[in-house]
Amino acid sequence: MVSAAAADPRASSVPATVFILDFGAQYSQLIARRTREAHVYCEIVPHDIPWEELARREPAAIILTGGPESVLVPDAPAMDPAILTSGVPLLGICYGMQLIARDLKAPLVQLDHREYGPAELRVENKKSPLLGGVPERSRVWMSHGDSVLEPPPGFQRLASTERCKIAAMGDDARRIYGVQFHPEVVQTEPGAQVLENFLHRIAQTGANWRMESFVDRSIEDIRAQVGDAKVICALSGGVDSAVAATLVARAIGEQLTCIFVDNGLLRKDEARSVVEAFGDVLHLNVVAVDARARFLERLAGVIDPEEKRIRIGHEFITIFEEEAAKIPDVKFLAQGTLYPDVIESKTPQSKAAHKIKSHHNVGGLPEAMALELVEPLRSLFKDEVRAVGRVLGLPAHIVERQPFPGPGLAVRVLGAVSEERLMILREADAIVRDEIERAQLDPKPWQYFAVLTPLLSVGVMGDGRTYANLVAVRAITSQDGMTADWARLPHALLERISMRIVNEVPGVNRVAYDVTSKPPSTVEWE
Repeated sequence: MVSAAAADPRASSVPATVFILDFGAQYSQLIARRTREAHVYCEIVPHDIPWEELARREPAAIILTGGPESVLVPDAPAMDPAILTSGVPLLGICYGMQLIARDLKAPLVQLDHREYGPAELRVENKKSPLLGGVPERSRVWMSHGDSVLEPPPGFQRLASTERCKIAAMGDDARRIYGVQFHPEVVQTEPGAQVLENFLHRIAQTGANWRMESFVDRSIEDIRAQVGDAKVICALSGGVDSAVAATLVARAIGEQLTCIFVDNGLLRKDEARSVVEAFGDVLHLNVVAVDARARFLERLAGVIDPEEKRIRIGHEFITIFEEEAAKIPDVKFLAQGTLYPDVIESKTPQSKAAHKIKSHHNVGGLPEAMALELVEPLRSLFKDEVRAVGRVLGLPAHIVERQPFPGPGLAVRVLGAVSEERLMILREADAIVRDEIERAQLDPKPWQYFAVLTPLLSVGVMGDGRTYANLVAVRAITSQDGMTADWARLPHALLERISMRIVNEVPGVNRVAYDVTSKPPSTVEWE
């Protein structure tokens, strides 16, 4: 069976730990990210974890996340009641605040319409340690369907908004607090201040966790998990697999064999450059497998994007197991899985989450396979992975490489995948990347690429009528990949991209630019 072995640093040197009880919020990991930015070590755990298990780890504080459910419905996700009486500092966010209020017998009401979007926070209690340094008026982000009408006994109202009477509440004596807004998202102006107040002023955690600590503990964990067994690592050419492979190599050295599968779904000239980079630059033991025909056969006639991802994931595993059979004592498969992959795939680590899509290295895995998983980056964001890469000393051109989806161009060729359509997309994508990189934008977009749509449109080229493909261009700005905004590229740059694609890529006569953010869209079109 698959062993979803996430990096779980538990060495004796682990600093004070904050536990984040995950009630299924899509932004649960953002809370962890903000906590780490405050240099406090944290771990995300299921919302129903028993208090006895937490108590053994001596938590410095506990944060309850938001979630998609209502606390007023039967069987709503809950926590162990002993947590409320444990004496450990608690902070409830959105659903977490409502759960605290419900369990302490405060009145709640289900709203006729969810409140979603910006609101003005008004501080009612300036002496509260939770709101120290927060302006009397500031912008926050709301997203809730239930509302607390009155604070529980012993609590004070700390802040409000026009539509929310209890936007923040607290009991200083018991060190239990709740906020209805989301301090973890960048749209909440005082969000970082609120979280740092809770962590440093209320829970009195030190600011002593650094990425170097994560690297040291991960190496220890990999050695403990793997022992003397052999490991194969899936290389895609992206920063995630590069960092994962390097981290595993630091831990077990020659026990690691990296396998690069040319699935025919890569960008222009990527297969050659990947093999050179990992063999010549990183000096890893790399085995290259030409599986282009196999993947195209598996994808023949497949239109549904979820089915594409699953088929790609299964074929990857089949190939890895075939290659593993050629190496004695291979028991583990290392992958560069990140937390956004996990939370969007709704694995058991996020019991209450709603599934968005499968990822080939998470949801696309078969239920049973011969290899156990080593996923040292499973709890990290993309920007944190880059930080790990810098700590490991990876070259800048590898660390700063823009994200590329595991299923490759299969999810950028909308509809059926064929060699002809892949060739069109490769050429268009190469132009997009070339022009944006030449422009030397500051700041540089987080990600930029072309998408081949299934649409054909009428055009005129060379005094003749055409009926050819529509290519879309996507460029986004982001900090972590969980939220994103469309990049405001200069019009002259967009014009150059459009002219080059239409003139240089056969079969394309129209170019469109994607101007939607995440949410409501995702970064990839499929």
